[in-house]
Amino acid sequence: MAKAAATEPIEAAKSVPRSRKGVRTRARLVEAAKQVFERDGFLEARIVDIAETAGLAPGTFYHYFDSKEQIFREVAEAQEERLTAPPEDGSEVDHDGSPIERIRRSNLRYLQRYRDEAALMGVIEQVSRYDDHVNAARMATMKHFVERAEKAIRRLQSEGVADTRLDPAMAADALGAMVARFAELWLVQGYREYDFDKAVDQLTILWANALGLAAPPATATRTAKPRRKSASS
Repeated sequence: MAKAAATEPIEAAKSVPRSRKGVRTRARLVEAAKQVFERDGFLEARIVDIAETAGLAPGTFYHYFDSKEQIFREVAEAQEERLTAPPEDGSEVDHDGSPIERIRRSNLRYLQRYRDEAALMGVIEQVSRYDDHVNAARMATMKHFVERAEKAIRRLQSEGVADTRLDPAMAADALGAMVARFAELWLVQGYREYDFDKAVDQLTILWANALGLAAPPATATRTAKPRRKSASS
């Protein structure tokens, strides 16, 4: 994949669909591309396979996209948006419950969404190492979480709850990177097998200890969804 400038927007498709049929066709290609990238990875994925999975002729692909790189960047951006989307139930993660409960819910939501798309996340993590555009999308997700965490840490410090010796920005960066890298090692690389709820609880304890919060209470055992096959399997 040719390197793209991180500051440049995703290149425009050859034809922006104006009809409902065009919008549906483009969406079919994007969904088909997601399936092919999950199955074959980026390097082995072929445009002909994407078109076939979408039930379309290969020529139709080029009516909407210039290249495999372009459609992958769109797939990657859509996944990063899913990681940062608000809770589906509309709950206010940042304001409901104790600080430790809010941290746990945030960790739980991120890990659930990462796990649910572990195969695709594995491809995104790989491509982000050498494609600036995909890396920028990954960094935007990281920035989203650490900016929220930094604000929360500052608030907790002002309330006398969190350790005031901590630099909020540095603490947010370090703790956010811990969760992101842990998710990749566990859910993509298969470094170790963990019980899902225990992993969430342990990360929450690490956050609480790092911020100087009171130890969280024991969490009741929950039934986690079956772990999806990782990209490395």
